[in-house]
Amino acid sequence: MDLSPKQIVNKLDKYIIGQTEAKKAVAIALRNRYRRAQLPVEIREEITPKNIIMKGPTGVGKTEIARRLAKLVKAPFVKVEATKYTEVGYVGKDVEGMIRDLAECAYRLVKAEKEEEVKAKATVAAERRIVRALAEAKKEEKGDTAKEVFENNLLEGLRKGLYDNFTIEMEVADVPQPMELVPGGAAISIGSIFGDMFQNKKKKRRFPVKEAFQIVLEEEASKLLDEDAIKSEALYRAENDGIVFIDEIDKIAGKGNNHGADVSREGVQRDILPIVEGSTVVTKYGPIKTDFILFIAAGAFHVSAIEDLIPELQGRFPVSVELNSLTKEDFVRILTETENSLTFQYGHLLRVDNIDLRFDQGAIERIAEISVELNATSEDIGARRLHTVMEYLLEDVSFNAGGDYPTFTLNIDAHYVEEHLQKLTGDRNLKKYVL
Repeated sequence: MDLSPKQIVNKLDKYIIGQTEAKKAVAIALRNRYRRAQLPVEIREEITPKNIIMKGPTGVGKTEIARRLAKLVKAPFVKVEATKYTEVGYVGKDVEGMIRDLAECAYRLVKAEKEEEVKAKATVAAERRIVRALAEAKKEEKGDTAKEVFENNLLEGLRKGLYDNFTIEMEVADVPQPMELVPGGAAISIGSIFGDMFQNKKKKRRFPVKEAFQIVLEEEASKLLDEDAIKSEALYRAENDGIVFIDEIDKIAGKGNNHGADVSREGVQRDILPIVEGSTVVTKYGPIKTDFILFIAAGAFHVSAIEDLIPELQGRFPVSVELNSLTKEDFVRILTETENSLTFQYGHLLRVDNIDLRFDQGAIERIAEISVELNATSEDIGARRLHTVMEYLLEDVSFNAGGDYPTFTLNIDAHYVEEHLQKLTGDRNLKKYVL
């Protein structure tokens, strides 16, 4: 997608409030990818992404910025936690797993796109199979007369959803379930080990038409797809468009402590280094070069500092941005300006039970004030604090809703907020004294 950095920031603003510096950094990184793609191959190979490290408390938008950025351009994206990895030689996940996860994400992304392209043809074939199964199930009722008219009627009923819960017997591919051969490792399909042995194996199963149709649709779509082309494009997309978000990198930033639980921290950093610098990782879809993958690292850095990372790793993250704690004004904007805000979500949820929620400005401001106060007097968990506050605020109405009640309008004002959040605000002044 050909977007300027300003356009990228404007799109991110719909979902994340504030944090302009971080948004600018990722927008420039994304635009540089587009610029690099327009260059001759010999120059393109020399230009690597400028990886980014984000510093800031939890819940202020670090992960969401990276996730929305990837979604914006349909780039393969994985979020991993640095603390999940261990140094080579220790029991646990190895760092190459993040690239294998990225390859899996890219494969699913490309396959979904290709399936959408052949969906019309696959739907026709799937409908034909389901109608045959329906006809077989109903032949005792109708006999063999007027078969074509009968099947046309079944097809019409199928499309209208009349047979969604009708149980039929279908012959479908018997796909072995993936299994984890190594604790903490990637799930591996038996079929990928023993080759074609399981590819043509079929078995008969009984299930509702609605479920059967989805399974058959996937099978028919797979027949129309070029698996090798999908793998090839997935590898290309992972290598050139992939984004790996490494969270909690501050937790492996040891200070030279080589005892106890910290023993492998520096080792994990040294294992991550070649991945970020550029190496080749073997995945089940083929080898992936990591040279042009964009890495975004993030951490709160309350105890440690970015400077506590080994110098070589610091050097691979040349762009450093700091995200700020959220203010009352930020919380107000989060509740009113973002797409699919919490007030919007709760409004739609409770409308199912005929409750029309209305928040006035006073209520929004009071919710924001309480959220800021709770973050200041207890742990600062950023925008996630709003989830806690909204759950307590609407606990009574959510519990009592349901049933065949007429539509009821609930106006939430500052008084309602104060009254229903007493259990949260009552002892907040004492929390600052708890050691």
